[in-house]
Amino acid sequence: MNRNPNIVLYFVDDLGYGDISCFNENSKIHTENIDAMARDGMMFTDAHASSSVCTPSRYGLLTGRYNWRSRLKRGIISGEAAPLIEEGRLTLGSLLQKQGYRTAVVGKWHLGLDWICTDGKKLFENPTSTKRSEADIDFTAKIQNGPNTRGFDYFYGMTASLNQAPYVTIENDRPEQIPDHYIGTTEHDPYRPGGVGIDNVVYGLCAPDFDMQKIVPMMHEKVLELVDEFAKGDEPFFIYSPTPAVHSPLVPADEFVGKSGIGPYGDFVLQVDHFIGELNAKLEALGIADSTIVIFTSDNGCSTVVDMPRLAELGHHPSYVFRGSKSDIWEGGHRVPFIVKWPEAIKKNQKSDQYICLTDMFATFGEIVGYDYGDSAGEDSVSNLPIWLGEDWQVRENVIHHSRDGCFSIRRGNWKLELCTGSGGRSFPSDGRDDVSDLAPVQLYDLSRDIGEQENLCEKYPEVVKQLRDIVVSYIVSGRSTPGADQKNHSHNSVWPGLNWLNL
Repeated sequence: MNRNPNIVLYFVDDLGYGDISCFNENSKIHTENIDAMARDGMMFTDAHASSSVCTPSRYGLLTGRYNWRSRLKRGIISGEAAPLIEEGRLTLGSLLQKQGYRTAVVGKWHLGLDWICTDGKKLFENPTSTKRSEADIDFTAKIQNGPNTRGFDYFYGMTASLNQAPYVTIENDRPEQIPDHYIGTTEHDPYRPGGVGIDNVVYGLCAPDFDMQKIVPMMHEKVLELVDEFAKGDEPFFIYSPTPAVHSPLVPADEFVGKSGIGPYGDFVLQVDHFIGELNAKLEALGIADSTIVIFTSDNGCSTVVDMPRLAELGHHPSYVFRGSKSDIWEGGHRVPFIVKWPEAIKKNQKSDQYICLTDMFATFGEIVGYDYGDSAGEDSVSNLPIWLGEDWQVRENVIHHSRDGCFSIRRGNWKLELCTGSGGRSFPSDGRDDVSDLAPVQLYDLSRDIGEQENLCEKYPEVVKQLRDIVVSYIVSGRSTPGADQKNHSHNSVWPGLNWLNL
């Protein structure tokens, strides 16, 4: 290799493990291009997002730090929210910038930025303030503390999900248009396609030409344009592509409508698959495929808004054999498909069953480009490069998972301890919403023989419960889960949801 490799990280929104046919032998969605990418590289069958919902998962990916160390202890942030990534914190983008990379993010940011209001002040001077709304934003003013200040030379995309206002595209620090109307406030709302649940309701302030069905193709075209542009330069490049697909509302482009045979969700997944084919073909045509790392993965499990009972009737299971879905502490909430292709270094048709976390991309990229980031960054990141290169040793001892409601779990070997009575999310039984008085306070599963997490062994193995719980506590107290000097967590209060038996 004459220089560091290019990197394209394609991050799908709410894609289930079982939606990809190379991960699910019974998938009703034939993802031929993603499957081909897996044959050309390595697929991980036990990969995990750091959280089972999107904002915290993205924080973990970009910082190499567990999301619950930030100010966000549960849930997600809005499209108007203040920045979540702390000022000065090293990210995947800034790490690679330091090593001479051109960096870009195209798609859904969902990590906050500072909107400026008509009075010249930030929308949220205090991150917990709710006195202002999107109606106070001056959309002619420059955005502050967005992706351009968090490690990315170029940004094109949206502040948050397809169902979160304001509905406006942004280039670098400028909205492309000024929103001039509201959607979702009248019976004429055009964006209520198939699916059920609050997540599929779209409402809020919208720009005049904002068309939800065209947003994903626009983002895909922008990525391909950047590949063309960056390939002409002498510097390696990093493109982070957090696509708005396949989050609700389910709005596949016209050419994909009906293509899957199982409804708009399957069609949307096939639109993603088509783009992966285009991306890899583009890299081949430019002669840079061998020297480019391409990563395909998802931010969490599939959302129940896709109407899972109907998909199950059709024989399709987005969560595969795993219990739960997006928001849950169970495997279906955070186990994600993960494929990496790098022809110069990774042999074809490889498969790993090691458990890894998306926070690991930080240390992995750092090792690849030879950057020592010290103790105050990537606190929960472990390099996966040895696995990519075919070395046969376990890189991780433990991995922490986190649910929408702020509940913790820990995986160590085949053991998984969940520090909650129920799902920790939306699935039944949900802590705080359903009656869980008859359930044990924690859940312990042996995934080697109970991948569906049905038999709670916490009373049978109390010593395992204590051992694993003590590890979680130690990771919280030390501010890290990797070797190095202790670090501080960021918090606006002293309560850790899901761990309220701790006085921290």
